[in-house]
Amino acid sequence: MGENRKIYAALLGAGTVGSGVYKLAGMQEEDICLKTGAHLEIKKILVRNPGKVREGIPQELFTDSWQEILEDPEIQIVIEVMGGIEPARTYVEEAMKAGKQVVTANKDLLAEYGDPLFEIATENKCDLQFEAAVAGAIPIIRPLRQSLAGSQLTEIMGIVNGTTNYILTKMSEEGMDYQEALDMATRLGYAEADPTADVEGYDAGRKIAIMASIAFSSRVTFPQVYTEGITKITAEDIRYAKEFGYVIKLLGITKLTGKGIEVKVHPTLIPDSHPLATVRDSFNAVFVHGQACDDAMFMGRGAGQMPTASAVLGDVIDVMRNIIHGSCGKIGSDSHKKLPVLDVEDTKSRFFLRLQVENRAGALANIAGVLGNNDVSIAQMVQKRSHDGIAEIVVITDLVKERHFNDAIRIMEGMSVVREISGIIRVY
Repeated sequence: MGENRKIYAALLGAGTVGSGVYKLAGMQEEDICLKTGAHLEIKKILVRNPGKVREGIPQELFTDSWQEILEDPEIQIVIEVMGGIEPARTYVEEAMKAGKQVVTANKDLLAEYGDPLFEIATENKCDLQFEAAVAGAIPIIRPLRQSLAGSQLTEIMGIVNGTTNYILTKMSEEGMDYQEALDMATRLGYAEADPTADVEGYDAGRKIAIMASIAFSSRVTFPQVYTEGITKITAEDIRYAKEFGYVIKLLGITKLTGKGIEVKVHPTLIPDSHPLATVRDSFNAVFVHGQACDDAMFMGRGAGQMPTASAVLGDVIDVMRNIIHGSCGKIGSDSHKKLPVLDVEDTKSRFFLRLQVENRAGALANIAGVLGNNDVSIAQMVQKRSHDGIAEIVVITDLVKERHFNDAIRIMEGMSVVREISGIIRVY
């Protein structure tokens, strides 16, 4: 079965993921050959500093010349794990134009430039595989593109950022406040030195843009995703959520509606009976709903060196099979439709609202009146403790257009009886 056949690949980047891919390819060498009918050989590794010693990787593989890789006819697969938009975008484009197959783990690139890249892949009959770009080791891209292609998908929601899930788990289970939990996540290496992309929801936003594009066969880019992070969530919010039977998670949510695609990332109260509520610490999970397939959930390690490397290598093995059977580029672009992406103001949500209100006659009725006048219907309203003439009120609304809810909030901010709006969180 062509046991002596070799397929040569180049790695772009030898950081955490790149060195993980090299290591895993070595560990799986025999298996890869049995699964594909060819040996995988990583011939070159592109790095900024080829003189730097990297443990476990032979020095002669390193190069700082992209041209050397691009112009090598033996190299059939380019594995891009350098991250960032440039020069990764240029390298990926040039590789495919030269007829090389590409495997990437780059969510930033795909969430912004997926469409033009897939066009180049289609024109050149190339594979562009990217399982590792979303949720690390969890297989979700291939199921969306292949296994679930026979079902009209209508909704995806997921915990697709381990850092924020770890922070919210610590706040929820150990009563830590946000800063304390973030410091702990940083110490354990779950959070970057600059955690902005994680805690503000940008990382999750890129992943949900990629999943929405595939699920609904229509292009969604990261700038179209409404993102709200977890920095304003307090121990108090978590306490109330528990009391009402909810857990707070940062969710990426995308839905197919009659008017277009809703796509947003925000902290969400989900019922503690929902499967996503039990996903703790740095684990990720993606929940998919479709007309024919009903509900399906994918859960696992969403990041880390070896989980991500395993997703990259899975794609490489797929590409090797395609090379051997002459079937590269068979999937091509995912966006066959041109559906509008709805403005967040035109989407619908339920809301949890916490207010500090002057404890005087008619105050509650005033607030209920403002909500009612703006088409916000109340599912639950509870007056909590009051001290020094101030009462705390918690409201959970029914499904409401975000625009109407925001109008009601603007009016409340100007009301003399409302001392403070302490928290607003969406409810699933």
